[in-house]
Amino acid sequence: MFWQVGRACYAGVMPALILPLIEAAAHWPARGALLGLDLGTKTIGVAASDPDRKLATGVETIARKAFTADAARLLALAAERTACGFVLGLPLNMDGSEGPRAQSTRAFARNLAKLTELPIGFWDERLSTAAVERELIANDVSRAKRAKVIDEHAAIFILQGALDRLAALRRAE
Repeated sequence: MFWQVGRACYAGVMPALILPLIEAAAHWPARGALLGLDLGTKTIGVAASDPDRKLATGVETIARKAFTADAARLLALAAERTACGFVLGLPLNMDGSEGPRAQSTRAFARNLAKLTELPIGFWDERLSTAAVERELIANDVSRAKRAKVIDEHAAIFILQGALDRLAALRRAE
């Protein structure tokens, strides 16, 4: 089987596993970078971890176009960083239920999983954008500047939260 995404062609790719973070972590090697994603309707914030998964740093904000172009950029970023998995922020409602945004994120993950073997883990991202917005305001970042960096910073917040949770689980073992 072949999938064409942008200029890249993926041959014989087994669909990636899509799981809650803790379950996905069991399918990632002990070391290797992870990419964290904050999926918005107009942009995708991207962050990456170091290979030891201690620190999340911002990578870029992708202006969303079509799924194929967005996926091609994400897969290129994963390849550049030799990533071994993705962490997607799952925007749950405050009561833990899933609304349209969470369903859209799950659909994006299903489509991305068809193009990569890298396991995809979901991490609850409730209030991540609000927390980042508060932090940027506290640091006196202008509204225009916040709009440009908010999604990338939200991706950092999501990925760092996931990294911290995984580290806590390792310490508990």
